[in-house]
Amino acid sequence: MIPVRILGTASVLPGPPVTTAEVCARVGRDAAEVERKTGIRARHFAPAGTRAADLGARALREALEAAGLPATALKRILFVSSMGGDVTTPANGSRVAAALGLSGTCDAMDVGNACMGFLSAFDLAARSVATGLGPVGVVSVELLSRTTRPEDPRPYLVLGDAAAAVVLGEARPGEGVLGAAFGNDGTLPPDVVLENPHQTGQREGMRFLTPSRDMTRVALGALTRAASAVLQGAGLTVADVDWVLTHQPNGSMFAAILQALEVPAEKSVTVVDTVGSVGSASLGTGLDRLWRTRPVKAGDRVLMVGVGAGVAHGAVLYRVGG
Repeated sequence: MIPVRILGTASVLPGPPVTTAEVCARVGRDAAEVERKTGIRARHFAPAGTRAADLGARALREALEAAGLPATALKRILFVSSMGGDVTTPANGSRVAAALGLSGTCDAMDVGNACMGFLSAFDLAARSVATGLGPVGVVSVELLSRTTRPEDPRPYLVLGDAAAAVVLGEARPGEGVLGAAFGNDGTLPPDVVLENPHQTGQREGMRFLTPSRDMTRVALGALTRAASAVLQGAGLTVADVDWVLTHQPNGSMFAAILQALEVPAEKSVTVVDTVGSVGSASLGTGLDRLWRTRPVKAGDRVLMVGVGAGVAHGAVLYRVGG
């Protein structure tokens, strides 16, 4: 076990909701059909000028409030974004720390890994706390509307903006990560790509390169492998798990994931229907929704499973303390 405790969570949706009917009107698509296929009724687009660091600081501040901690308690901040944040350098995490009024009291860095970034950072944070460097704040900020345009409807119709945060700290007896399993298969054809404009010399947007059915097939395979690995390592089955959180790229894929894992819907929470596909912030938003709206109790086991471009995949099994 990795001894660690979830102290507080938060999620932020910037700007008013934008309905599927609104975005479909901009690209000439049938809203009812798009909503049926994607399971997305609304998403949020951050207002022009919104800074990822400010949004991240807001989410992390709210997670700290839920934890009952001041920002000065943090020893490390891990900033996650699959679209790069505000700047390439310095670390966006440094700007989050500055927005929280921190100067020289904790370190801050950025963590990439596409949609898997939040779960990867959660694992890094847990291991940091377990070795004495904590509390740690993990904050994922996705302003994916900056990477889409109506001329390319496939990403434009599903991607949205969001931020999510979690604060991890010292565990109570019997509490912590029961197992973690991560992997990456870079030999697979690229599926979702955001090129570096310094490399291409062009304005770049998020591109979906493979058919939806192929993306779903690869994602399901990766997710089930990760879940099986972490459960086998802990000597458990999915029936022994009380709550399951997964990456939610769209409603139909989310339903397919639950079916593949043999998880009843009441053991999970749905977020994609009202926030859209929000990259690395998807799992963090789901975690916050679970913590705030479900009867999570001492001893409950929570399985978090993710997949991202790369193809990266992973799972973390967490047990709630008393």
